[in-house]
Amino acid sequence: MRRVSAAGFAGVCLALSGCGMNREPTQGASAATEPIKITLDLSDPSMSFGVLTRGEDRTVFQVGFGRNGITCAGSRFEEGYTPLGRFKVNAILSNDRFVMEPALIAQSGRTEQELKATLFRNMNAIDFSGDGQTGEYGIGYVSLAPVDSVEQPFAFNTYDGRFRWYSFAIHGSNNDQRIGQQVTGGCLNVAEPVLKTLLETVRLGDEVVISAQGPCTP
Repeated sequence: MRRVSAAGFAGVCLALSGCGMNREPTQGASAATEPIKITLDLSDPSMSFGVLTRGEDRTVFQVGFGRNGITCAGSRFEEGYTPLGRFKVNAILSNDRFVMEPALIAQSGRTEQELKATLFRNMNAIDFSGDGQTGEYGIGYVSLAPVDSVEQPFAFNTYDGRFRWYSFAIHGSNNDQRIGQQVTGGCLNVAEPVLKTLLETVRLGDEVVISAQGPCTP
């Protein structure tokens, strides 16, 4: 799979005036003032990008997506495919931050304190590929629920002996070479500096809009 040059992706950034690319977060990052917009490029996945707007500040960042492609908005969730459409943040998970919709906490059957102490650590300790590598979510996980669309078929469950929340999400990676590539199980992956900014910025209910340059699978 071809990787975009630094100049090529910088061109995407420069085409969007007033943006910063993979910018390190600032202390007390301000909230998003517009929906986070993500555009997936099927012809060249390495040109897929997101835009985080905070007032006059715009941060443009590279995004990886599902290894099998994308599904049309309102159609379905399927392993290996990234769904298009409108989504809202329903949980923010990392070693340092735990925020989750009260209804999800109730659904888990665990207390908020238990989830805060163990949930993300459990999830990030799973070896999904069976290659002995863990930490596949990087430093955090921003869970997304569909808005006015097909119901998300995800839930709390136990995987490889570890209790987890399984959902569609934006998360990190344990391998920087996977960022901006069509390699995930369906989630969106971003580089660690970007994810750090998102973890400091996003709030429950924030909107994420995912679109694509290229055909979707019905």
